[in-house]
Amino acid sequence: MVMGKDYQTIVAEMENRLAMTAKQYYSEFYIGITDNIERSLEEHALSKGWNWYISQTAVDTDTARRVEKYFLDKGMRGKENEKDKHSTIVYCYAVTPLTIE
Repeated sequence: MVMGKDYQTIVAEMENRLAMTAKQYYSEFYIGITDNIERSLEEHALSKGWNWYISQTAVDTDTARRVEKYFLDKGMRGKENEKDKHSTIVYCYAVTPLTIE
């Protein structure tokens, strides 16, 4: 079983990874939460090894939602979705002309 991370750890790790990209603006990224990362990658037309993305597992759904809201407030693309009642995986990817939001 994968142990989830707390809010501060996820935000710090994601901010560090974002800082290593050539992108300058939060609006160049999409943030979301899911309970199935493989499905979400497929839905957004992302391919492992070809597209930049990061995913982190939170300790609970509330933590995942807080992380998502933090990055939405910073200007990332995406939207809060009430249907994600059991989602604990936060994911972020670089938006390109080939990705699907």
